[in-house]
Amino acid sequence: MKIIALIPARYAATRFPGKLMMPLGHKTIIRHTYDNTVATGLFDEVNVVTDSEIIFKEIISGGGKAIMSRRPHESGSDRIAEAAEDLDAEVVVNVQGDEPFINKPVLEKIVSCFNDKNVQVASVMQQINDPSQLTNPNIVKVVVDKNGDALYFSRAVIPYQRDADATAVYYKHIGVYAFRKKTLLDFTRWPVAKLEAIEKLEQLRYLENGIKIKMVITDFSGVGIDSPEDLEKAKRLL
Repeated sequence: MKIIALIPARYAATRFPGKLMMPLGHKTIIRHTYDNTVATGLFDEVNVVTDSEIIFKEIISGGGKAIMSRRPHESGSDRIAEAAEDLDAEVVVNVQGDEPFINKPVLEKIVSCFNDKNVQVASVMQQINDPSQLTNPNIVKVVVDKNGDALYFSRAVIPYQRDADATAVYYKHIGVYAFRKKTLLDFTRWPVAKLEAIEKLEQLRYLENGIKIKMVITDFSGVGIDSPEDLEKAKRLL
């Protein structure tokens, strides 16, 4: 299989504009994400896909590869699908631009899912041990079936622990995806799904169209940067 990694990178992020160009140590956030993805050695090609000349120049000036989006896009999947359409690949891995600590073990797990020819989409989850994350709508929760396929994603607490003596294990979704190229391109042709519009979670479009998402468990302890507070946390981790 030819496997490529694409990193969608918007400059005008809604919650934290310009976050990908914020300094984290001696590099910008997007540069950390790009360099760490390349360093895994898992991919035939790695590109940042962006609508921003600023981000494009940041990657190219450091010897990296970047692609300018030709059209505006609602989601990261739509953005990388446009780029993937012209690239030779069977599997496309979407690495979020705001995950500067992304590493090989987590990406290796998700890539290995595609040894199973039935897997069309795969993603990553991690057990939640901090109770404050359960009620944080920026932490997306996921529940899976006995085969490890996602049943639902939500910003709400799922599953709901109705009885105090019931044991509930909670997982948060880590926003790293991998797709068969054809399935990714199909995604862009489907209309925005009802649940996707309500939760503002693009992965629900796959579930609502009958596509299973294989989930792998990781102990990956990176920091997805959605706010200035997250950036301060990342600086401490660095």
